Amino acid sequence: MTVKRMDNIGIVVEDIDAAIEFFTELGLMLEGRMPIDGEWAGRVMFTVENIDDTLARLSKLGATVVDEVVNFEDICRLCYIRGPEGVLIGLAQQLRQLTSRENPIERKR
Repeated sequence: MTVKRMDNIGIVVEDIDAAIEFFTELGLMLEGRMPIDGEWAGRVMFTVENIDDTLARLSKLGATVVDEVVNFEDICRLCYIRGPEGVLIGLAQQLRQLTSRENPIERKR
């Protein structure tokens, strides 16, 4: 099974407010805002049909899981992997469908 969709991508910017204004004008909608720094900055996340199968296939090509696969509030299973040349990507397997406006970050408050 191949990638179902690209879920998110981190973009490193100097002026977050200017970047938000730019992408909002482009027609995108801001769903959340939080600082991310360190080696995790600039990541990309893909949704896959089956995370275990995907990891098995990619490990044959030298990919390694960074830390562990985690279950995020029974919404999805997530992990980060290192691929060729040390590239870092995230993988997610959706466990249940979210409503169109449900924000899992807001549920914790």
